[in-house]
Amino acid sequence: MGQAHARSMLRIPSLFAKRSFDPVLVVCADTEADRRERAVSDFGFERAVADWHDAINSDDVDVVWVTAPNMLHVPMIEAACAAGKAVFSEKPIGGKPEQTVAAFEAATRAGVRSGVGYNYLWSPLVLHARHLVESGALGEITHYRGRFLSMYGSDELGLLTWRFILDQAGYGVTSDILSHSVSLAQFLVGDITEVVGMRNTTIPQRPLPTGAASHYGRGRPEDPKGDVENEDFASMLCRFANGATGTFEVSRTMVGPESQNAFEIYGTKGSLAWNLEKINELQYYKLTDDPSSGYTTIYGGERFPFHGAFAPGQANSIGLEDLVAIEDFNFMEALATDAPFKPSFREAVDVVNVQQALIESWDSRTWEDVVDLAGGSNGK
Repeated sequence: MGQAHARSMLRIPSLFAKRSFDPVLVVCADTEADRRERAVSDFGFERAVADWHDAINSDDVDVVWVTAPNMLHVPMIEAACAAGKAVFSEKPIGGKPEQTVAAFEAATRAGVRSGVGYNYLWSPLVLHARHLVESGALGEITHYRGRFLSMYGSDELGLLTWRFILDQAGYGVTSDILSHSVSLAQFLVGDITEVVGMRNTTIPQRPLPTGAASHYGRGRPEDPKGDVENEDFASMLCRFANGATGTFEVSRTMVGPESQNAFEIYGTKGSLAWNLEKINELQYYKLTDDPSSGYTTIYGGERFPFHGAFAPGQANSIGLEDLVAIEDFNFMEALATDAPFKPSFREAVDVVNVQQALIESWDSRTWEDVVDLAGGSNGK
């Protein structure tokens, strides 16, 4: 994700002619020497350092992007806030709800601007889906179905990297990918008020890594193994403040769905469906008296927000890193013009409020109210 954001900085001037800023890649921090070298030679950073403190405390830095593993999010964010820098962090901001709250409180105390990488909210067709909901085209929203089913952890010989360790990653799929599903639901439908759910760890042990291991590294059957400490499946029932019901499923071990980040929204006058695996297609059903009516496929194109910056015409596809460029552009434009920006750390707290209620329901085995872990405080 560090590379993705760096690429978006390089692309933004050629993508968005109407802007109030020009991004400058000043300093990149990385522990690996070869990556530091690439940051300068290939990405155009002015310099690269081994110690992230040096980057954050640099006088010529205005904004910090945090794209490190989960356990480093809060220390980096707190340091950036203390240095008076605006800060954009990849989700989940830590890995536990209390860590997200700590990051929000640090930004609030320092009075700095913040952003969080729920990048799927910026998909042009997701933005159009929100427009359809807000316009009343779907009528009263009655039900929301969200899911993020992935195969990235489905290999039993996949290495026991930090993502599977509680004190490094925090919780499992509820931090990693449910955060995306919940952020989409809140963006499209509204606040979630109560939840109940379950969890499971379907692959309880994995081979221990040796050296600098990748999440996609693979061990051998005879390798020593260690325990997976967080959940790799979770499901949730919920109720929204507007009276709608909701269901959610997330998994990193299901075989088949490769990156099925999807939602379905049902209303009294119609419904919508979107799936990241088909990012440039939105399914729309409009209730009519015509017995031959059915779902219509709306293809992405320049008539929808931001899409035309990447590809002209209709049904010419955009991709994941284009969403990163869109969110980075909007964050920096908000900073340059002193305009509001969402999703900020406040919206990240809204997401973990739901996660915390779900966690509590695992033990209580009953419905739990969603409460504001930040005590209802307001921040930037």
